[in-house]
Amino acid sequence: MKHCMFVDGSSVIRKVAKRILSSSDMIVVDCGTGAEALEMCAADMPDIIVIDGTLPDMQAADLIRQIRGIITPVAPQMLISLVEVDIGAIMRAKRAGAQGYLLKPFNRSQLIERFRTLQIAA
Repeated sequence: MKHCMFVDGSSVIRKVAKRILSSSDMIVVDCGTGAEALEMCAADMPDIIVIDGTLPDMQAADLIRQIRGIITPVAPQMLISLVEVDIGAIMRAKRAGAQGYLLKPFNRSQLIERFRTLQIAA
């Protein structure tokens, strides 16, 4: 069973993502801050993490680096979630260890297709 985490300051985005992705073969957890995400990752590292590009408590690239620094057998795939294509933010996230980005708002087909490109079927 795959384990996914959505880290986003918007409870609406987290709720929509959870509704789209929750299934018999995927567990979806969510949190609203980077600090909360680090705590959860240290306890149980997800297979994929989608991180809001505008978290209230830290930069997305810093969170990605800190998650990469957690010693665990799981090497999560990470995406930065943005409201518009921001090449600078995407490059910072990729240099920190992210695999790509996801534009929001997203719909069911966009989210599932993005997960397929990461080879994590929803």
